[in-house]
Amino acid sequence: MADQPAMEFTGERFTPECPREIYYEHWHRYALAATAVRDLDVLDAACGEGYGSHLLAGQARRVEGVDVDADTIDHARQRYDAENLTFRQSDCLDLPFEENSFDAVVSFETLEHLGEHDELITGFRRVLKPGGWLMISSPDRKTYSDETGYENPYHVRELYRDQLEELLRRHFPTVRLLAQKLLFLSVIWNMDDAGRAGYLQSEAGQTGPTSTPAWPPVYYVALCADSPADLPDLPGLSLFGDREETVYKHYNDEIRRNIHARGTLEAYEKQIAELREKLDRPWWKRLTG
Repeated sequence: MADQPAMEFTGERFTPECPREIYYEHWHRYALAATAVRDLDVLDAACGEGYGSHLLAGQARRVEGVDVDADTIDHARQRYDAENLTFRQSDCLDLPFEENSFDAVVSFETLEHLGEHDELITGFRRVLKPGGWLMISSPDRKTYSDETGYENPYHVRELYRDQLEELLRRHFPTVRLLAQKLLFLSVIWNMDDAGRAGYLQSEAGQTGPTSTPAWPPVYYVALCADSPADLPDLPGLSLFGDREETVYKHYNDEIRRNIHARGTLEAYEKQIAELREKLDRPWWKRLTG
């Protein structure tokens, strides 16, 4: 990776310098995909800044990253240099590749930025080889927007879960939906046998086992192919974090700031109470303090 200045973060495209929550969400998807692309020809559609394509190239035979923005592609070419990695400026609705060019297509947080959803998936399906698979992510409109009241100015059309599944099943006989949500977790694992995963969920003071986490997803990550046998074998549970534990440190910093602010506020409130008490005294007593 070349020593290239970071792109400015505008909110439209993630940059790897963004800290905490958004870092976890975006890197986790690519890190999971990288476990499934060893020795494959991969298209990273709407690759953005290029960090994800570069991560995939560490495992894949070949990676082509495409993005509609020419300046973004120029940045990616200068920053990420690998023999098996190529970046092209292209609209994802008009991919410059022949049919049956890729074993896998990866496209994260692309769908909601376009209105032509069927055309997008049709293009992905066209460039996939027989037996190839698509991994695509998109926010759940219910939890991402409806329940928060947040309107992302860069999103054109967000989908609910049933709409996403209907869209993908029109193009792929097999669709497996994964859920993604950023959580503040305590993780306990068996160091002698890390292959078995289980969930424990606390609800109204009651804790017990459950087959899957009960939290509503914020994002869906869908795997699509012609048959179940064509899908990559991914783990039932995937955890992602950074060694610096930036989310946890940010949380602790905020707690310390709040404690300090509360102490300062209490001191000011005490001073105000004392001044009010003095003002309530008769004027001749105020002269004597």
